[in-house]
Amino acid sequence: MQIGPYKLDNNLLLAPMAGVTDRPFRQLCRKLGAGLAVSEMISADAALWGTRKSVKRLDHRGEGGPIAVQILGSDPAMMADAAKANVAFGAQIIDINMGCPAKKVCRKAAGSALLKNEPLVADILRTVVDAVDIPVTLKIRTGQDKSERNGIRIAKIAEDSGIQALSVHGRTRACKFAGEAEYETIRQIKQQIDIPVIANGDINSPEKAKQVLEQTGADGLMIGRAAQGRPWIFCEIDHFLQTGDLLPAPDTQWVADILLEHLSQLYEFYGETMGTRIARKHIAWYSKRHPGGARFREKINRTESASQQLQYARAYFACQKEKGELAA
Repeated sequence: MQIGPYKLDNNLLLAPMAGVTDRPFRQLCRKLGAGLAVSEMISADAALWGTRKSVKRLDHRGEGGPIAVQILGSDPAMMADAAKANVAFGAQIIDINMGCPAKKVCRKAAGSALLKNEPLVADILRTVVDAVDIPVTLKIRTGQDKSERNGIRIAKIAEDSGIQALSVHGRTRACKFAGEAEYETIRQIKQQIDIPVIANGDINSPEKAKQVLEQTGADGLMIGRAAQGRPWIFCEIDHFLQTGDLLPAPDTQWVADILLEHLSQLYEFYGETMGTRIARKHIAWYSKRHPGGARFREKINRTESASQQLQYARAYFACQKEKGELAA
């Protein structure tokens, strides 16, 4: 799959997720098979860039390219300035967020709230594309609600504005994350435009990935929540799409090693105190498919020590491995 001058290793992308797709997680997903990993959204309001959270989101040191950064806002000039600033910080692809359904985002007429204002959409896209010399991509939903799915019109505006790839989440703004994603609108969008279209929403297995590609005709797939605690889903899907065969379930020790590597990267990136707190949700995701996870997470959530967190994680997965060997 190609975005501007960048030929990706495959057509599988990690979706931008606030509070999740930080640099350690992006690097891990790339290592485990993602062709591209898009950053957490960064506000176009430069006044917010000095916060601890934003400073970390702007940090791409050691990250393999192409580096894709998502920006969020509703003012064309501010969005253009944000795009230029992020290019200076190392971005090689700028992604524009018009898909987030969160209330705090939509209250500012940003994210998916922009879909109801097609002239403003066009103004933002053209202004950002004209402001930078790197590819600009766009992420949207299928529309405001089920009675007003204007995703096709937005897609045509995007293509006419110079957008070089379009990701479409198969839900409306009103749907948020409820119900099942629908792919018919994505199929229709793909038929109407020539730029790459990336399908997003409820892609949680290799079989589902193949189904969505066949159903939509999309050029690529974007995976979000299914990668939480399972960053190897990208290599599983890629292998299945290439060979038609499912990889065996990962060994418990291998999963433990991935988790421990992830934790160490979080501690290094954020420092022990913040890293330990941020690690809690990742540990919960990694352990939710294993027995005894609830008690384990209670212990994890009570500690503020990185060394103790690592000790608990090693002990928990060693126990899971022993149980598995005894059952076999």
